[in-house]
Amino acid sequence: MKSIFIKISLYIVAIFFGTEGFAQSCNPYGTYINSEGVTDTLNSSLGFSGSAPLTVNFVANPVSHYDPNTHFEWHIFEQKNRHQAFLVRYEENTEYTFTQAGSFRVCLYEILDGDTVSIYDAITVSISESELVMPNAFSPNGDGINDIYKAKNGHKSIIEFRAIIFNRWGQKIYEWTDPNEGWDGTYRGKKVADGVYFVNVKAKGADGREFHIKRDVNLLRGFTESSIQTP
Repeated sequence: MKSIFIKISLYIVAIFFGTEGFAQSCNPYGTYINSEGVTDTLNSSLGFSGSAPLTVNFVANPVSHYDPNTHFEWHIFEQKNRHQAFLVRYEENTEYTFTQAGSFRVCLYEILDGDTVSIYDAITVSISESELVMPNAFSPNGDGINDIYKAKNGHKSIIEFRAIIFNRWGQKIYEWTDPNEGWDGTYRGKKVADGVYFVNVKAKGADGREFHIKRDVNLLRGFTESSIQTP
């Protein structure tokens, strides 16, 4: 009972007065792969604001010398409920994937002998609401412009995705499950004819929004940027 009381008391003190009064020995941070495929870092000074799904590897990063009886906990809170974590991980380093829209706080707890608690400044993560738009045409002619039929740039927080291309006779031509990928205008390794095809997309956003998109897809290999006539 005494141990629980001390933990709660220290937590309340940390909330109202900050963490300066504790002997802290860690410099926690997180790493993730950004939209360009490069590993990026976030910490209490530099959080994340962007799209889901977002997988972050959180690292306690303790100093070289600390009491062997120390253990660590990662507490993840919704911004709207800052005093009750919806998830606690009992490990020094942990990985978590954010799949819901909203703002979150990730706090590292340093616990010694079950009594002493250091609560580090929170790492903030903001996940946007979902957006998804499919184009009505593309030109797979090898000019490097609009060669792949895929979701328009700027799609956000799509956590489930499935798209199928059909020809005018209802035959399935291509299927993919990543909004960053798409159809190159071929079927079984051969180029299909120019003309109208159809796409059927079912997707779900981090905010729970469901997308069901059906539309024509115009395949226009003869179209290039240079073919546009300007007055």
